[in-house]
Amino acid sequence: MKAARARTPRRPALKKPSNPSLKDPVGVYCRVRPLSRADQESCIEVINETTVQIHPPEGYRVTRNGEYRETQYSFKEVFGTRVVQKELFEVVAKPLVEDLIRGKNGLLFTYGVTGSGKTHTMTGSPGDGGLLPRCLDMIFNSIGPFQAKRFVFKLDEKNGVDVQCEVDALLERQKRDATPVPKTPSGKRQIDPEFADMINVQDHCKVEEVDEDNVYSVFVSYIEIYNNYIYDLLEEVPFEPIKPKPPQSKMLREDQNHNMYVTGCTEVEVKSTEEAFEVFWRGQKKRRIANTQLNRESSRSHSVFIIKLAQAPLDADGDNVLQEKEQITLSQLSLVDLAGSERTNRTRAEGNRLREAGNINQSLMTLRTCIEVLRENQMYGTNKMVPYRDSKLTHLFKNYFDGEGKVRMIVCVNPKAEDYEESLQVMRFAEMTQEVEVARPVDRALCGLTPGRRFRNQAFREELSRKLEMRGGPINGEADEQSDTEMFVQTFPPLPSCELLDINDDQTLPRLIEILEKRHKLRQMLSEEFAKNVLSFKTMLQEFDSSVISKENYIQVKLSEKEKTIAGQKTELERLEKKIKTLEYKIEILEKTATIYEEDKRNLQQELESKSQKLQRQVSDKRKLEARLQGMVAETTMKWEKECERRVAAKQLEMQNKLWVKDEKLKQLKAIVTEPKHEKPERPSRERDREKPGQRSVSPPAVPNAPPVRLRHRRSRSAGERWVDHKPPSNLPTETVLQPHVPHSITVATASEKALAKCDKYMLTHQELASDGEIETKLIKGDVFKTRGGGQAVQFTEIETLKQESPTGRKRRSSPPNPDPHEDAAESEWTDVETRCSVAVEMRAGSALGPGYQHHAQPKRRKP
Repeated sequence: MKAARARTPRRPALKKPSNPSLKDPVGVYCRVRPLSRADQESCIEVINETTVQIHPPEGYRVTRNGEYRETQYSFKEVFGTRVVQKELFEVVAKPLVEDLIRGKNGLLFTYGVTGSGKTHTMTGSPGDGGLLPRCLDMIFNSIGPFQAKRFVFKLDEKNGVDVQCEVDALLERQKRDATPVPKTPSGKRQIDPEFADMINVQDHCKVEEVDEDNVYSVFVSYIEIYNNYIYDLLEEVPFEPIKPKPPQSKMLREDQNHNMYVTGCTEVEVKSTEEAFEVFWRGQKKRRIANTQLNRESSRSHSVFIIKLAQAPLDADGDNVLQEKEQITLSQLSLVDLAGSERTNRTRAEGNRLREAGNINQSLMTLRTCIEVLRENQMYGTNKMVPYRDSKLTHLFKNYFDGEGKVRMIVCVNPKAEDYEESLQVMRFAEMTQEVEVARPVDRALCGLTPGRRFRNQAFREELSRKLEMRGGPINGEADEQSDTEMFVQTFPPLPSCELLDINDDQTLPRLIEILEKRHKLRQMLSEEFAKNVLSFKTMLQEFDSSVISKENYIQVKLSEKEKTIAGQKTELERLEKKIKTLEYKIEILEKTATIYEEDKRNLQQELESKSQKLQRQVSDKRKLEARLQGMVAETTMKWEKECERRVAAKQLEMQNKLWVKDEKLKQLKAIVTEPKHEKPERPSRERDREKPGQRSVSPPAVPNAPPVRLRHRRSRSAGERWVDHKPPSNLPTETVLQPHVPHSITVATASEKALAKCDKYMLTHQELASDGEIETKLIKGDVFKTRGGGQAVQFTEIETLKQESPTGRKRRSSPPNPDPHEDAAESEWTDVETRCSVAVEMRAGSALGPGYQHHAQPKRRKP
């Protein structure tokens, strides 16, 4: 009785993320190594669970404005010097193993300065295994009872996997067991004591939810990137003592899903933690390490340990694996131990060590550049090309940064003071890496078969065996054979009783003889029939042999034809491989050429941008200069317009003053001509004036065509202005109640440069006889200016008049027919300005020395 092949409805698939563009940042963790000696100076301090602080050591102070500078960096989590490997694994690596079993990829790499503990973190030490053995232990603890037999899954050479039937897998196992090297069962495998303590993990950590309806197989490979070449550490090279062959480098290729893989790399199927770690240790012995000034066992290459997990669902009966290739899931976890960055001036490397250090630093610099371009593209929305192909390291893992799995990085730092500068660069790179986001992978689709079919099939078999045992019948097919034999024996005649009770009994023996004869005849008949059957069976066998021989001959002919076809295909494959290598070499040359052109393009673009910026600055400066010059031109134009207006006004005032002076001189000349006097004039008294009013010269009228005088705007000044009160000695005292009084004044009889230099106002007291014979006092006021030549100039602004009149009033009489020339001369002397004023007023229009009016004082005479 077989289990019923009933199908249940398809179980609803797990929901994919609602937003396919969901992204997660790269998880960056920090681990601080303990100091080698207690007396060493430390430059790194753990602040809390997510922050470390780095400060310059003694003797190397990085200051800003003369102050001590400390820098803090934040991570997803920080592990101090006392953290154990188990805690680090639980936080960092365990989620990656869970994703691996669920069909998702993962990348974990350690980064830091040489000697910072990267290899110890990844591999561990005796008694304290690192992340790699703990990952292997967790994988096999989770899938142990669900592993497929060897060679059920078979990896192809194009980064894919196939499922073989049980017969092909059995033949592969027999072929493997027939090899000269004996293979011990995994349960009885002798563990190498060199690494036995590293894989002796007592935690028994495993994934809780594992699909029991799937079968699993684990494949491991181990490569290293040395001087930007990829080498297979698990490749078995035949030993040649005379001329050993160097290891051949491998090439990177892209599969049909655009994932990068190492072609021709050895991938070993393992069934236990011990077997997997033994494979790893075999490759670890081939890894290139060297002794440097900073590290006794310094890794000279980047190592990559790849764990591939192939899984496929069982069929509906829960017995065999589904042969559909679309149902196979292949996930991988890459554990990368990067070589440490180092400075040659500290390691004192020479020769090969120097070349290795240069290639290590170059590959790490390319990794940094790729992270920077990714960050810039994501933050600023640019679409710059990420230079993955510049290094084998970044080219191999470009799929992870494009969204093919989760990426995590452990930054290992050594807190000793000598590594301050290198640790600072590592911290900056780690801080920048955290800002890069990687697309979240989607969950794989389910096959749709009934869940739990494996255990239901096992339970059905156990129940069937139990019921057969309860019935007492045989479990196997021997019961049918026994029943057929019994039935065949029962066809013979039954034997009578052979017991002789009487000596005279003559019936028992004859009856027995008769029955035996019948049996003998029946036996002969059966023998003859059997002989005939044997003969016919022999004939059939001969015919079958002949047919088998003919078929074998036919198969041999076909096999020879197939072998010829295969040989031709192999030749074609070799030709195509050579062609592929040639094309790959050409592609590499073209990539290098394209890289050079892109670099030139970037340089030219930068140069163009710098020149365009410089041109823009020059245009801006030119515009600013034009605006400035326009302002200066406008300001100068306005200034000269005002100066021209001022000079025109000064010229007009000067001409009016000249006309006035000429008018006065004409008056005096007329008085001298018409009324000559030979006696010295005396001041007439008021009674005489009243009795004999003298005849006065009539002032000439103002020039009708004289231009109007532009009044000067007087600015208000404070009450503390000082005046020069110029009173000529020829002035007569008046008996008027109102007298000119100027506060803060310097009274002088003759204007001098010294007095003008101390004051900013000038006033001249001028007396003359009016037309009615009274003395008229005029106060001529002006402003004092400093000239460019160092002197002083006076610009007259206004005139005040003080006049005394009789209350009775007198009419102006006309000139007599016979005027007395002596009286006119006397009156002209009293009105003569030049005879009473020793200061000349001169106006120079357009003078560059200052205002139009200039007051020239008489120079002081030095005492002999």
